[in-house]
Amino acid sequence: MISKEEVEKIAKLARLELTGDEITKMQKDMSAILDYFDLLKKAPKLKTDRPRGSIENSALRADEAIGQKRETVQKIIAASPNKQDDYIKVKAVF
Repeated sequence: MISKEEVEKIAKLARLELTGDEITKMQKDMSAILDYFDLLKKAPKLKTDRPRGSIENSALRADEAIGQKRETVQKIIAASPNKQDDYIKVKAVF
C-alpha cells in the first residue's frame, strides 16, 4: 500500500488539502490504481511483424476514386453566380 507520506507529498504537489480520512481513502484508491498498472504490465504483449505506428496498422480510410466527385464539384462551381478559378467566391465571414 502507498504510504501516508507519499499521499501527502502528491497532495501537496497537486495543491490539495486533505483531511486524515481523505488521506486514508486516497491511500487505498492510489494503491488500487498502481496494482492495476502492475496487472497491465504482466499482460501478454501483442506480437506483430509490422513496425509500431506503421500505416498498415492505422485506421485510415481506403483511397477512393475521385473522378465522379470531381465532376460533381465542377458542376456546382459552374452553376454558382460568382466564381474565380476553381473556387466559389463568397462574402468574408468575420
